[in-house]
Parts: sequence; structure tokens; C-alpha cells
Amino acid sequence: MKDNKAYLSNNLYLLRAEKRWTQKYVAETLNVTRQTIHSLESNKYNPSLMLAFEISLLFGKRIDEIFSYNKNMEGND
Repeated sequence: MKDNKAYLSNNLYLLRAEKRWTQKYVAETLNVTRQTIHSLESNKYNPSLMLAFEISLLFGKRIDEIFSYNKNMEGND
């Protein structure tokens, strides 16, 4: 049996640190809570497509420069 797992990861923490922005600043700019930013950075929450676009505009990066999609296919025969 195959186990298909998909993972969405991001480098928000690094991008935010580069700009020396706080989670609070990013949250207020995007009109979300600080907890949302924390959850995104710790990969506990996946953003909506609209939020992903807003994040990319804020950081001046393409979505695929911020978010990575990995599909792990393991064979469990």
C-alpha cells in the first residue's frame, strides 16, 4: 500500500528576519493575527491562495520563492 503525503513548507521566518520585521508587523500589514503568522512559520497552517499572494506581494517574491510543495510517495507493500 502506498502512503501519499503532501507537505507545504515555507521560508517566511527567514524572509521576515532578513527584513527585521516582527510577526506583529507582518500580521497587521496582512490583516491577520500574529498567531496566524506564527502558525504559518511553524508549518501548522497552510495559507489560502489569496493570503499566499498577499504574502508574496508583501515580500516582493514569487509564491514559489516563499512556499514549497513536496509530495512524498512511500511504498508500504
